[in-house]
Amino acid sequence: MNSKTLPQLLKLTSEAGEIIMKLRENSFDYAIKKDSTPITYADKASHEFLVNAIEKLTPKIPILSEESSHIPFSIRKSWKKYWLIDPLDGTRDFIDGSPDFCISIALIQNNYPTFGLIYSPFNKTHYYRLANKSSIKIANNKTYKIRTKKPKRWEKIVVGRYSINNKGLKEHLKLKTNFETFKLGSALKFCLIAEGIYHYYPKFGRCSEWDTAAGVCILEGAGGKVVDLENNSLKYNSTKDIISPAFIATA
Repeated sequence: MNSKTLPQLLKLTSEAGEIIMKLRENSFDYAIKKDSTPITYADKASHEFLVNAIEKLTPKIPILSEESSHIPFSIRKSWKKYWLIDPLDGTRDFIDGSPDFCISIALIQNNYPTFGLIYSPFNKTHYYRLANKSSIKIANNKTYKIRTKKPKRWEKIVVGRYSINNKGLKEHLKLKTNFETFKLGSALKFCLIAEGIYHYYPKFGRCSEWDTAAGVCILEGAGGKVVDLENNSLKYNSTKDIISPAFIATA
């Protein structure tokens, strides 16, 4: 991944975002996958568009998308570098009419994200980070370097809209003081911590690797960090199930 590929990925995610927004009126027409999560026509259309386009852009780099997750670990475990894509993150938010959905793309090298790109189709806003660089936001044709902010008094904690009643989360929040909680869908939570709007994101429910990789890269490039409950960095493509552990994302 290099700066020459970035403009093409920004263009592709914008185009995928247009596809998603055109299908928003049909978001109520969805199916339930084997893992009990919903899938819409927009998920499938964005997946097909992005995978086909990125295969042409970088033909030597394999791709793992949420909608192609059947690729067995026996094949994946040999990958030293691959694209990890969520073509529509926050599908439940999308179905419910919330604007809190996004496209997430990460480049994983040696089990860790070295590039992350998240695009909000509703807000037409990109967040990205190139390897060893600071994180960037593009909105209204303007480019900004983003940075986390420490809470001055009250800590703003952001949680998933559908995980607020998670038992582990409730127990964890009992240990906190002087905070206010906010509900937000998708990997946009990482981005809003990265730009200093929120400070803390604890995740205790089920979460797949394509839900976290790009966000981890972007948040770390803005001064934050993401660790599991044993204070270890998250690893990618190291297990069969492609599930991220419970984690804490912080400014």
